[in-house]
Amino acid sequence: METDTIGSVLEDLVQTLENGHKGFEQAADHLEGQAGIAVVERMRTFSEQRADFSSELRSLASMHGITIADGGSMAGAVHRGWIGLKDALTGDDPTAVLGAAETGEDHAVTEYEEALEQDLPNEVRTVIQRQATEVRRAHDEVRALRDNL
Repeated sequence: METDTIGSVLEDLVQTLENGHKGFEQAADHLEGQAGIAVVERMRTFSEQRADFSSELRSLASMHGITIADGGSMAGAVHRGWIGLKDALTGDDPTAVLGAAETGEDHAVTEYEEALEQDLPNEVRTVIQRQATEVRRAHDEVRALRDNL
């Protein structure tokens, strides 16, 4: 596989993860005092997980001689579903905040699925597959949290 293709896949995932990191952080901040402490803690845990995953993919990219620019993009946020969080944060409805988080996670799951359709080196595929499994679990948990409010 060409380095350009690996770089493109990793860059897309890193942007998705960094937007998720920011989105979960904003969701946690907004949910404080509006949802149970366990919900807020889960949002913070998911935010930290996304930051860790991003760092892991950046290291993997570096091993392949690829540099990924810092930060998720605003354009990326629009395309990755987290922009709905801005609207949800203007209201007082924790269910809407979790719904926006789920929408962001819908996109993250899709990004990982598309990445895994690519012809990737085994060490890259293994990391992406492991992260994809965790992203799917987080998506399902966010949906369950929303449904239980």
